[in-house]
Amino acid sequence: MTQLKESGHFLGSAVDLRDGYIHFSTRDQVEETARRHFSSQSGLRLVAVKTKHLGPFLRYEASRDGALFPHLYGPLSFADVVWDRPIAIEVTGKFILPSFDPDQ
Repeated sequence: MTQLKESGHFLGSAVDLRDGYIHFSTRDQVEETARRHFSSQSGLRLVAVKTKHLGPFLRYEASRDGALFPHLYGPLSFADVVWDRPIAIEVTGKFILPSFDPDQ
């Protein structure tokens, strides 16, 4: 989020840059994605994005077990961020996702 806030856009993580797109997850995919790929990390944040504004740069493509995942082929603009919130982690390692309600 620091790069996004400071420059107004985000080009992606090292993994995103390697793959050529920014990896997104839908609401239903977030928890499993966090568990599989970010279980050893702390200080994680969940970012909600106005996907309607991304147009043809956002593509849903088959990935894990054939599920369709959103991939952004271009930078993410700060103007397209609805909110960002911290993701808590229980002692057991289970992620506690923030509310998806935009008013909270």
